[in-house]
Amino acid sequence: MVKETSSVPGGKGMTVAPSPFNEVKLDLGIILAVGGLLLLAQGRMMDSLPLQLLALTGYGVLGLIWIVVRTRRIMSKLGNPLESPSHGPH
Repeated sequence: MVKETSSVPGGKGMTVAPSPFNEVKLDLGIILAVGGLLLLAQGRMMDSLPLQLLALTGYGVLGLIWIVVRTRRIMSKLGNPLESPSHGPH
């Protein structure tokens, strides 16, 4: 008998390469999942279409602000090279 080889290693699970942005990726996944649930449930929770749009837009804007703040905080800890002063002649 020939044993089949699989491209997916068994028993190791999914791993992600180490990155300082892994927490931001997790936050984004949670925000998207909750946003999807909100999208499905908002029709039953609110009768008014403008109120539904306001709730979805508000959630989206708050999620956007959260991701931007977290990313900027990590970038400042890493020392963003784009914001460092130039060392050339003035």
